[in-house]
Amino acid sequence: MASLTLVMPGEFLSEDILPVPSNKSVPLKLGPGLRLIPPSTVTTTLAGPLCVDRRKNAVWVENNRGRYIPQPNDVVIASVHHSSTDWYHCAITPHTAFALLPQLAFEGATKKTRPQLTSGSLIYARVLSASKHLDPEIVCYNPSTGKSEGMGELKGGMVFDVSLGMARRLLLNKQRDEGGLIVLDELAGELAFEIAVGRNGKVWVKADGVKATLLVGKTLQDTDRDALKIDEQRKLVKKLLRQT
Repeated sequence: MASLTLVMPGEFLSEDILPVPSNKSVPLKLGPGLRLIPPSTVTTTLAGPLCVDRRKNAVWVENNRGRYIPQPNDVVIASVHHSSTDWYHCAITPHTAFALLPQLAFEGATKKTRPQLTSGSLIYARVLSASKHLDPEIVCYNPSTGKSEGMGELKGGMVFDVSLGMARRLLLNKQRDEGGLIVLDELAGELAFEIAVGRNGKVWVKADGVKATLLVGKTLQDTDRDALKIDEQRKLVKKLLRQT
């Protein structure tokens, strides 16, 4: 489970706060809100809770109101804006440069079998590389395995906006224990639906019909907006189900 400490911009992080991996060969992963000053000083650039995940040897500053900044290995929901000879140019957020998606960056894709995406197509992808000086590159497979693992074109459904913090919580393996969320488990007990969560604050939902899709999306957004606790989430799901 990640631990939390409140930080302000310009603070220097002491070594005892930073995670120490069991495997010394695993590099420290700095996420949003942090900057490395060579050779080994880490300073904050945002105000918010400092999240330290010792299991993943990762540290970042959570800032729900901030803009999403692409980070390597993040999963994101993007829309295709246009294509060129070898690339799809995809929008991750309205304020960042288009991400580059190679047209063969899909599991088992060849020139004959690659997906034919058009402007407006939605994709679920992973950030392969990102920096201040280069446009982000994304792929629709896990670079470690070569498998899609659920990534690729998202057909049908609807996209809902949530805060960056809510997106992070929805991506946790143990949503209840680590993120204080039961809303998806409660909904899954009553509805059949598919969901994809992007670290960029986008959630794609596809259920059996428009009403059910809207219900899932509204439940997530209400839980996020009102910072509902577990009991309140359970009550909200029951209330919205009664109204459909």
